[in-house]
Amino acid sequence: MPSRCFQCFRPIQQCFCDQIPAITNRTEVLILQHRRERSHPFNTARIVNTALQRCSVLCEHNDELAKRLETMELSANVGLLYPGEGSMPLSGPDARDLPNQLVVVDGTWHHAKTLMRDVPRLQRLPRYQITPASPGRYRIRREPNDQALSTLEATVAALREIEPDTLGFDRLLNVFEQMIDQQIVHAPANWRQNRRRRRGSTNVPRSLCSNLGNVVVAYGEQERGPRKGEVDDGIKPRPVYWIAERLQSDETFACAIESKSLQDAKFAERLRLTDRQIDQAISLSEFRNQWKAFLRPSDTVVVYHQRTANLLRNAGAACPNLLLLKSIQIGSHPVSATLEQFLRDEGIGIDDGGTSRSSFRLANAIAFVKHVQASNPPLNEGPLKGGGKAIIR
Repeated sequence: MPSRCFQCFRPIQQCFCDQIPAITNRTEVLILQHRRERSHPFNTARIVNTALQRCSVLCEHNDELAKRLETMELSANVGLLYPGEGSMPLSGPDARDLPNQLVVVDGTWHHAKTLMRDVPRLQRLPRYQITPASPGRYRIRREPNDQALSTLEATVAALREIEPDTLGFDRLLNVFEQMIDQQIVHAPANWRQNRRRRRGSTNVPRSLCSNLGNVVVAYGEQERGPRKGEVDDGIKPRPVYWIAERLQSDETFACAIESKSLQDAKFAERLRLTDRQIDQAISLSEFRNQWKAFLRPSDTVVVYHQRTANLLRNAGAACPNLLLLKSIQIGSHPVSATLEQFLRDEGIGIDDGGTSRSSFRLANAIAFVKHVQASNPPLNEGPLKGGGKAIIR
């Protein structure tokens, strides 16, 4: 019996191939793989290729890849997933003309740059970029910055924007996490973990360690879910109330959004919304317009939980620069803790003041951001190149 799986290149005892889901994606994915990644045991492009129905991998020396790609027939609406100047966002109000074929570069950041240099056709393709909602989870390989993603994470994030109704991406990320957890468990005691050598937490974004003038903290309440006996209409939950504050200024945003949920008196009472707030509710399209007008191009929107970020996406108002506070680990803050519990443990009190539930939770999120900055003072160093953009491995 072989001691190693020849598909995932992992020991048989750690093989996860049977856990990889079959995903019926609509977008063609072409992965250009640097030759040094072909047999790497932690390479994630193999997992992507196994999972996606419409996916292919090319792995050659750079000059051979250049020749093959030059003669290859690509879609008229192809896009290269690669960050940098001139890259178009795949999410947010500026996202448009999304590609139906995606080219992904697989390799270390250095390998990716050599492929871009040596494969001329890549330089001519329209470029798209994603902005991670949380730091990458590839803890077993060293990354150049907090926003760097593995090929699997980047491809999943891109496909979620292009075809949000496709199922199976969560299961694929679970397999990715399983691979990482297994490696950490079986690693030797002196194994070098993927830790950035700089002051403060390894995954505190630099935008929270410097001037907070471009940071907008937000919170949203979602529509009421179906009760027992009610039929689920299958529509993804959207916000019914949205509130935000731009730090270091007096600028705030708050509005109720028209929804049948607001007609439920018990639901409105639980959210502690006033009759006046409900009467002044605006349409979903007007919310999108007002939210877009409130944001500046340089703003980073900060929310605590992924569910809050999903509300923006479901409302068609996703932000290109968005951070999740729940993924940040500082001091005693585990990602599993509730925000209120963490603030209590740190002795940070927030006065409820009888305000709406959303105002109270926004105040908690703002307190957390300020605590993060106080715990991670800005460094005297130049700006991080490529900050806020996904770097593909």
